Amino acid sequence: MIEKGRISYLELALIMYATVVATAILYIPYVTSQHAKRDLWLSPIWGSLSGFLIVMIIVKLSKLYPGKTLIEYGELILGRTLGKIISFIYLFFLLHDTAIAFREYGEFIESAFLHKTPIIFVTGSIALSCAIAVHGGIETIGRCATIFLPIVLALYILIYVFLIPDLNVKNIFPIMQDGIMPSIKGSIAPHAWLSQFSLMSFLIPFLTNQQKVMKWGMFSVIASVLTMVFINLGNLLLFGGIISNLYFPVFEAARFISVGSFFEHIESMVIAFWVLGGFVQLSSFFYMLTLGTSQWLTLPSYKQFVLPIGFLIIIFSVWSIPSFEEMIQGMGTTMPFYFLTVQLLIPVLLLGVAVIRRKRSNSFLP
Repeated sequence: MIEKGRISYLELALIMYATVVATAILYIPYVTSQHAKRDLWLSPIWGSLSGFLIVMIIVKLSKLYPGKTLIEYGELILGRTLGKIISFIYLFFLLHDTAIAFREYGEFIESAFLHKTPIIFVTGSIALSCAIAVHGGIETIGRCATIFLPIVLALYILIYVFLIPDLNVKNIFPIMQDGIMPSIKGSIAPHAWLSQFSLMSFLIPFLTNQQKVMKWGMFSVIASVLTMVFINLGNLLLFGGIISNLYFPVFEAARFISVGSFFEHIESMVIAFWVLGGFVQLSSFFYMLTLGTSQWLTLPSYKQFVLPIGFLIIIFSVWSIPSFEEMIQGMGTTMPFYFLTVQLLIPVLLLGVAVIRRKRSNSFLP
């Protein structure tokens, strides 16, 4: 096996939580509010359906092909040629998805803090840090998730705790004034983010125990959805209708904090702690892409590919997204359908063919 490291259930849940939530808490409120308006807090609940469905599919496939990732059992299910083609499509998507995640990170850091720094230097610096973690293996990323994410989560809860005097419950009303459809339309982006739970297939083979993977996968989905609901609701109660005009409402919320005359202007602290969560997310994407590419090429180790793939990610992050405005627009239009097409349909295809082949092989047994 290429990877010798092992992770626990908790580390798997935290890695997947970071993979989904780290950038979702920044971009989801703005993108969702374009369609859902005041009902944006409901949209992640509808989006959770994709997360739950994909976790069930991936766990079922992992039980049919224990110790294998999606790249490996794709060939076993579809045959060598077709399996290689499907796996390549998924890996190319993963490269694009990873590049988008790095670009999202870079755009936020540049917009909020490093205004005059070229974005390639921002993404390049985090890519180098992530490369060190990826070279260390899945255990390194799992330990980072265990240490960093509780700190990041506590920080975001405290932001809205400090803002309780400024929250206006009236901003949530009237609920579903225009019916349920606006919140369903707003769930397009949460559907896309939660479809990334297909990446669990790269982590399940390295669990120390495979018995409770479904439970912890579902727990991670629930935690991700609750975080999105909490962030969307907090922003709505604070900003009301103007939330649809704010690209980074969580960052803007931090600017509102003022406790006495000594605890204020903590947005720099928010960025510093958010980078920890972003580091886990980007390292996870980076690792899965490197591991999957090595498995597709049937190489004995993935470590020699870390730097070349890191360089490719940075190039794609600049090349594939012309501007910040186009990236934001894509999040609410074409990107969700692109994500769901690859991350939902490919696992569904693999599971369907695998089940049919199992039934046919059993029917021929005496």
